[in-house]
Order: sequence, then C-alpha cells, then structure tokens
Amino acid sequence: MSKKSVVFTGLLLVVALSFGGLLIANFGNVKQIIAAGPQVDFKTAPEGQNTNPQLQSLNDAFVEIAKSVTPTVAYIEVTTGNDNSEGQNKQFQLPFNLPPEFGVPEGPDGPQGRGSGSGIIISNDGYILTNNHVVKNASDNGIKVILTDKREFTAKLIGVDPNTDLAVIKVEAYDLPSITIGNSDNVQVGQWVVAIGNPLGLNSTVTAGIVSALGRNIQLGGDSYAINNFIQTDAAINPGNSGGALVDINGNLVGINTAIKTTNGYYQGYGFAIPINLAKNVATELMKNGKVSRGYIGVTIKDVDIKEAKGLGMEKVQGVMVQDVLEGGAGYNAGLKSGDVILTVDGKEVNAANELQTIIGSHHPGDEVNLKVFRDGSTFDKSVVLKPKEENANQSAQNTTPRETENEGASKSFESIGITVSPLSSSMKDKFNVENGIYISDVKRFSEGFDRGLVEGLVILEADKQKVESVEQFNSLLSTKNVGDVILLKVMSQDGNKRLIAVEIK
Repeated sequence: MSKKSVVFTGLLLVVALSFGGLLIANFGNVKQIIAAGPQVDFKTAPEGQNTNPQLQSLNDAFVEIAKSVTPTVAYIEVTTGNDNSEGQNKQFQLPFNLPPEFGVPEGPDGPQGRGSGSGIIISNDGYILTNNHVVKNASDNGIKVILTDKREFTAKLIGVDPNTDLAVIKVEAYDLPSITIGNSDNVQVGQWVVAIGNPLGLNSTVTAGIVSALGRNIQLGGDSYAINNFIQTDAAINPGNSGGALVDINGNLVGINTAIKTTNGYYQGYGFAIPINLAKNVATELMKNGKVSRGYIGVTIKDVDIKEAKGLGMEKVQGVMVQDVLEGGAGYNAGLKSGDVILTVDGKEVNAANELQTIIGSHHPGDEVNLKVFRDGSTFDKSVVLKPKEENANQSAQNTTPRETENEGASKSFESIGITVSPLSSSMKDKFNVENGIYISDVKRFSEGFDRGLVEGLVILEADKQKVESVEQFNSLLSTKNVGDVILLKVMSQDGNKRLIAVEIK
C-alpha cells in the first residue's frame, strides 16, 4: 500500500469514529455531545466571604444558645398510678402526655399511664425544676430522668406547688451542667426567645420565636388561688415541652414552658411560660421546706374595666377591684371593703388581678404589705398583714339550687339592663344565708346584663353600695339613672361567691 493510501485510510477512520460518537451522544434524544468526566466541579463559597455582620451575629447567638443550654434540659419520663386527665381545659392544653398512638399500658395494680416532659437542671448537685402537672401523679420510683449525655437516674420528688404548677425533683449526681437564671422582669414583647425541651418524644429540640405578650391570665388550674401570669410566645411548644426552658438571646432562663392554647392538642402558635422570677422563688422554698407557705389578703379581685371605673367614680381605668372580702381574713382585719380598688402594692402599680396575685404570692404569712386604695372618690394607704390560706371559704351556700321564688311580691322586668327580678322568700334567704337581696329570675339574651355576666340564679345584694331590700327599692334606684349611666351591682352566686358587676343603662 502506498503512503498516500495509508493517509487516506487513516482519515476515513477518524471520520467514522467521530460520526459514531455523534450517533451515541444523540441516541435516545440525549442532547449532550460530550460525556461528563468523573470529576464534578461544585461551586463553593470562597473563604472569607463577606456576610452581613448582624445576621451572622444572630445566627451565632442561636448556635451558642443550643450548645450551652441544651445540656441543662433533661428528658423526664413519668409512670403514673392512674390516668388523671379529666377536667383539663381543652383550649389550654398542658403539653405533657405523648400522642394517643403511644398507648396507655395497664399495670398489674390497676390503670397506669406513662408520659414525658422536660426539666431544667438548676444546680450542679442534681436539683431539677419542672411542672407540677408533669410529676404530680407519679408512682413510687416513677420519675426517670435522662440527661443529654444519655445517663439515666430515678428522681426523688422534693416538692410541688399546684398554685403555680411548679415542682422540684432531684437526682443523685454531681458536677451537672446547670442553667443560668435570667430576670423575667426585663422581658419585653417582641424580643427573641428560644424554647428547649423534648416535644413528642423528640429529645433536645430547639425552637425560636418572639415574646408575643406578657402577664397572660389563661385561667389555668381552675382554682381562685392559682397564679396565672404567663409569658406568651410563638416559639413552637408541643406535648413534652412542659417543664422545658424558655431562654433569651443570651441563653439566660426567663420562663418555664407550661401550656399551649390549641384546638387540636398541638402547637398552633400560642405557648405560655411561667416567669422565672416567680419560679425561682417557688423553687427556692420547695428546696428548703418541701412546700410553699404563701400569704393571702383574703379577697376576691378582678381587673377594672371602663364601665366599672365609671360606676365607681374613677377618672380613668386603673387598679384591681375588690369583689368580696373574706370575713376574718387579712383584708377584712385591715378594713378593706367590697368595691375598693387597689392601685399599688408597696409602691408598685397593679392594673391586673393576676399581677396583684403574683406580687402577693411572693410573700409569706405574717409579711406586711402597703396598699394604696381608691374608695368613694378618694385614695388612702392601707397596711395589711398577710395570713395563710383559709380553707373552705365561701362554702356557706354550697349545693343550693333554688328555682322557686315562693313569691312574696311581684316580679319585675327591667328592659334598660335586660333582667327580670323577684323578691327573695324567707326560705330562699335561709338557703343563700343572706338577710336581704332580690333574685334574678331571667336574663334577656344579648342584653347589657347578659353581656356583663348577669345570669339567672344570682342574688343582687347591693346596688351602688346600697343594700337592696326589695324589688320596689331596686326600681327606685334604677329610676334615678339616665341612659349611659352605670349602676354597680353586688351579686352572689348559688355557691356563695360574691362579685361586683357594672351595668350600663341602655
């Protein structure tokens, strides 16, 4: 073969191979004409890339919080002697029990339950702060604590305080990581907070949000002595978070996660935590004495609203109104009266009932507090020596359900406030244990009285601080009122509880 033939044959071979490569690359509609090599050149961020320093600082803060606080929050598993879940407020769930699919085993000694919660290590020798509802029904040796380093302990119950839903337990361990306590009085609406706990069996979970509100009263506990003064947050809190930590951006403990507002039992954006300043005082006393000895004024109270302020002759809405005074209690001995408005406690303004409860609840029996009180257009100071809780107060009229008025006179309807009243018979006075009053026999739906909380079955004892002796007298009092005026009624329910209700004349 000539040299020219060899060159021509080589060119044909190159062309053939190139054409074959094109066919392979386009086979099956594959568009690439060059096959990728085994090495992929990923785009990576260059070292020292400039980042917004404020965002980086915030990011670093969250990372540091997770690193420093998570080891101080323990997982708590509780075995109970019974499943005591009845009577809980469905709107405000205590995020403790695991979901139903985890089941409730039956023990040999009757019904048993098992749930999980969280706890915060507050001392390096093993004291742990949690919620009362997490541990209150624990069986003997039924509280197990698991730390983030996987160590397990059986905890001893040191003490509980149902009025604040707090409890302290202890494990026999030393040199434990303990949390740094913050100051909940400095917490502000809108500030960042982080919730750390063990929701839904997912240990050591960190969520972030802001403080949504302060001083929330969610009526948790169903007891008039319960202290409801919660920090509200939108940091995700779910069943199992109870007893966990709510910390600020510096990792300092500002609250104990306790409850959620929900319609389905899970997080819907509203979580509530007990302020640490309140929890710290309770924990200290539980560790010292195993129980809390708390002072009481011996009054029932409520927030003042615009109509009550008008009815009391106040220039602006402020303070906390005394609804009733317990005979023989600290307030009674100091001369407090129904209709008084407490403006300050030891120089600190109070404008919510739960705020007043929180301040008084930090004192002990025998402590003296100084109140500034508004009454009948003037203010004065009053010193009150607190007393211990009176048991079985306001029980004199329990279990009475009078329905018949045994008319000793005609009933009368008052359209201006939307109620119908009847005289009290002598037998009804005995049942209610009162000497005077008239009986509310009907309340018109959506009337002023209805909207203000008047219901059938209440007894009106006073109107504008005057004793009501008859329907005719009550009619005379109302006849002096003009449209837009407010009349202040003192009423008593069938269980003996008294309260003040301000009603506007329509």
